[in-house]
Amino acid sequence: MNAAGIEMYQTVIGLEVHVQLETKTKIFCGCPTSGPPEEPPNTRTCPVCLGLPGALPVLNTAAVEAAVKVGKALRAEIAAETRFHRKNYFYPDLPKNFQISQYDAPICAGGVVQVRVGDTIRQVAIERAHLEEDPGSLAHVGGSIATAEYTRVDYNRAGTPLMEIVTAPDLRSPKEARAFLRKLEAILRYLEVFDPSRDGSLRVDANISLVAADATESISEEALAAANRTEVKNISSLKGAEQALAYEVSRQRQALRRGKRITQETRHWDEGRGVTVAMRSKEAEKDYRYFTEADLPPLRVQEWRAEIAIPELPDARRERFVEEYDIDPATASKLTAAKPVADLFEETADRFDPAMAAMWIGDTLVGELHYRGMTIGEIADQTEEIHTLIELVDRGEITRKNATEVVLREMLDDARSPTAIIEEAGLGRVETDTVAAAVDAAIEAHPDAVADVQAGQEGAINYLVGQVMQQTAGRADPETVNSLLRERL
Repeated sequence: MNAAGIEMYQTVIGLEVHVQLETKTKIFCGCPTSGPPEEPPNTRTCPVCLGLPGALPVLNTAAVEAAVKVGKALRAEIAAETRFHRKNYFYPDLPKNFQISQYDAPICAGGVVQVRVGDTIRQVAIERAHLEEDPGSLAHVGGSIATAEYTRVDYNRAGTPLMEIVTAPDLRSPKEARAFLRKLEAILRYLEVFDPSRDGSLRVDANISLVAADATESISEEALAAANRTEVKNISSLKGAEQALAYEVSRQRQALRRGKRITQETRHWDEGRGVTVAMRSKEAEKDYRYFTEADLPPLRVQEWRAEIAIPELPDARRERFVEEYDIDPATASKLTAAKPVADLFEETADRFDPAMAAMWIGDTLVGELHYRGMTIGEIADQTEEIHTLIELVDRGEITRKNATEVVLREMLDDARSPTAIIEEAGLGRVETDTVAAAVDAAIEAHPDAVADVQAGQEGAINYLVGQVMQQTAGRADPETVNSLLRERL
């Protein structure tokens, strides 16, 4: 209770994150995991991924190696031996009416992910991470799952290697959940086992409870067990996860304030309407009738798990950037959030001053790409030209303002070389004599501003700098202009 006698609640969130592993073929057959753009439905299939009678699964080694990498990155215990089970449930996108998954012997157990939200650092425990096959996909025509006229089933996705990562109920807000997913996605991309551009590559089921507890108290196991939780499905983005959780927390809070009991159920996130809707009562483990998959032998990774290496991960790379390049932790965090950005920064810092490289890559370039909805990967063939532009600024051949506000933007929009843009727009360096003449002309033409400067009004010199920059079409270096004005005044 608070001072007014109103019962207080803490939000408790646990996530089940389904990650498609980046392999060339599906987990139990040789069908490709990706196809051409606008591919027809139900064309990347075979008797195995369609579950036809007599078809036998064969485990994909690459999927197991990717799972071991994920387990190592999460600091989990990699099982020396594990096995697969049949998880039985009936749904249109599951052609066999069971899913080959792992039950009581997951390939990874335990682990932790450290997440920072503002000044708070949350240690999110990983309960388990296991391998399974992805079901097919459903397209609801004419509305959502609850309002569609009919539903189309596409089995192209069926059998794609999937890793389900289950957290402990350690998250306390929708914002923390989004931060965790962002951190997890960064780790997966560093491991190169995940392609975010693939449809359905990361999907989230979220379990939410509101537990009666003072904000200063920890939540007991008894209180957590007593609280009914809802599971929200069909979350397919980081932003969607935060929105769905925020809605569900608000819905439960309002229900409790009205004296209603929270029903333990599975709910669907309707992204178009921005609401969760009830689907069915929440299943228990016994409802899935797990039993051992007889067509797959036990999986033993004891002898070769130690040979599977993982690269430097975001946290370690951030610490190294601070130490090696002498940049502040906030800048290092921004640069290491995505592996392609970190790679380009290091390549740039090898050629230029690290502080300048951080400004160009972490601020200027990433900001321009974000504005266009682009990624570093989309401009991989322009890296050398970006370095040429930075070098031109470093040598004083073009002002930074023109380089960032004109040249870089045209490079990204039209994929043209910086030298061609500079020459066409006449943005090259202005000779010192020309700048000096423009400074003298500005002093002569604006005596009032000159008087203000001489009277100690420091801001007036910025007006004169602007006049010179206008006369030189922005090609003069502002610092040089400022210095010349001060010399003359």
